[in-house]
Formats: sequence, C-alpha cells, structure tokens
Amino acid sequence: MKGEDHIRALFGITLTDKPTWQQFLICSSGFFFGYLVNGICEEYVYNRLKFSYGWYFTFVQGFVYLTLISLQGFTTKQMVNPWKMYVKLSAVLMGSHGLTKGSLAYLNYPAQLMFKSTKVLPVMMMGAFIPGLRRKYPPREYFSAVLLVVGLILFTLADANSSPNFSIIGVVMVSGALVMDSFLGNLQEAIFTINRDTTQMEMLFCSTVVGTPFLIPPMVLTGELFRAWNSCFEHPYVYGVLVFEAVATFVGQVSVLSLIAIFGAATTALVTTARKAVTLLLSYIIFTKPMSEQHAMGLILIAAGIMMKMLPDHKIPQKLRLPDAIVKQVKSYPRDEKNEEQDEEKRSLV
Repeated sequence: MKGEDHIRALFGITLTDKPTWQQFLICSSGFFFGYLVNGICEEYVYNRLKFSYGWYFTFVQGFVYLTLISLQGFTTKQMVNPWKMYVKLSAVLMGSHGLTKGSLAYLNYPAQLMFKSTKVLPVMMMGAFIPGLRRKYPPREYFSAVLLVVGLILFTLADANSSPNFSIIGVVMVSGALVMDSFLGNLQEAIFTINRDTTQMEMLFCSTVVGTPFLIPPMVLTGELFRAWNSCFEHPYVYGVLVFEAVATFVGQVSVLSLIAIFGAATTALVTTARKAVTLLLSYIIFTKPMSEQHAMGLILIAAGIMMKMLPDHKIPQKLRLPDAIVKQVKSYPRDEKNEEQDEEKRSLV
C-alpha cells in the first residue's frame, strides 16, 4: 500500500490510522453510492427524456464540482504540484467523461456497460508504460481481471438480448473513452506516487479547471452547445437532475481518487468493474427480472474473479527478510578447512 507516510482523509474521515480493510470499505462505499445515483440519473436523462448532450452535461458538472470543492475549503494556496502536471490528465479526463455520456445517445445502457466493463485490462497493461509508474502485475491478477470482465460481459449480453441498441457511432465513442480511461487512472496514480502530499481535492480541482475549456470546441463544432441550451431552457428541471447527479458523482470521484492513491489504478479499475456487476444484480433483485443460466454463469465468473483478486500473496514479509548486505556477507564468508574435514569425518561415521 502506498502513501503510508502521508495522512489521507475522505470527507473528514481519516483513513491513514485505520486497517487496510476499513480504508477499502470506506472508499468503496463512497464510490458505490456516488455512481449508483449517477447511473440512475443518466438512465433517466438519456433514455427517458432523450437528452443526449454528453459534452454539455459534463461542462455543467464541472462547475458543480468547483462549487463543492470551494465549500470543502480548498484553495490554490494548498496546491503542491504545478499546473502543467494536470494538462494531459485533464484532457484525458474530460474526453473520457464526454465520450462516455455521449455514447448513451447511440448505445443502450447494457451495451455501453459491456464495453466499459473491459476497462480494467487496458488500465493494467498501460500501467507498464506510464513514466513514474512502470507497474507490473502478476499473472494471477490478469487472470482475475479476465474472469471478472468475461463474467460481466456474459451477464450484460443476457440482459441486452431483450433491448439491443448498437450503433457504430456509439461503439467508436465508447472505444475512445476506453482508450482514455487506460491512461486516466495510471496518470492519476503516477501523480500520487511522484508527490505523496497530493490531495484528492487538488487532483479534482486542477483536473476540472484545466479540463473544462477542452469541452468547448466539441460543443461548438457539433452545435451541441446551442441545442442543449435551448432544450434545458424549455425544461429547466433538467438542471436540478444534473446538479443532484453531479453532487453524487463528486462523492464517487473523491472516493475513486482515494482508492487510486492508496491501492493503485488496477485495483480501483477492478472495483469499478465490480460496481457495474452489483448495479446490474440490484436491478434484477429490485425489479424482479427473470434470470437465465447465462446470468448465473456470469455471476459465478464475476465472483471467482473477485475472490481470486482477494487472495493474499504468498510472499515473505519484508520485516522477516534479511538485508541483502548480510546475505552477501554470509555467502562470501570463508569456511575453516579443518572444520570442513571434521564435518566430513562425522558424516562418514554416521
């Protein structure tokens, strides 16, 4: 676990002095809450109201984030990193959000979920190429990720059979979001690793301030800015839904950044993938939908992937290992020839 020398907190709850499992539970709970509400709001706005303005909604969300961050008491005086460090991260973050939200205009929710569920694999692979990170994962973690992804795809495809909605434009958009997601988590982890004093609020504040202007060109070029403004002007209650969604997503975003800072990008990607599975499962429990054998097989693979990820590594703890210098000294220490002869005589008598 990283960042043990820095006190890290989540909405006033100190995480550093708590056991690892409690840190994981607190961060995951905040994430699950935020993005469960986010999924419900997105489904309502995109599928019920038929408002497909991903770039504009992300733009509005950015201003809500900045308001909430200021209410948390964060100011630029508390920054520990230069602004230029967040340029690449911000472009990737806003591109991912805009493409993900916009793809719902061309894909139904299960189809988008099927594509997004594969995020954990490119995140793990890209971690080996990010400067300042160069992370490698054992084969067991790759295998657990594959089980989780395959299980979620099976479950999603079984759900999508009743209402398929695929479009080449939507596939291209969600694929672009996946590429950006593969950079996003690793870039965030790299910043936390390079400077342990980086806080979640600084990360989100700088990413939003630098990234929000990146949304203006696609909104203007596609004409979405004017269409979205007119639609929301005619239905002003949509802004209430967007603000409510942004507040919940803010909780989820800060929780995700806490997970990345403490446990790394790959573990966080596995948690986000597991959240998708829980969301689908809850929809079946709440709305009493029928479950098929394909659903059951998908759930089994998802559970197997999660359990494999939770298995402990069978490694000698660092505290029990002898320092390398002592090991080298012992190996190079000359043995007494007389003692060796006596040892040989004793062996022969035995």
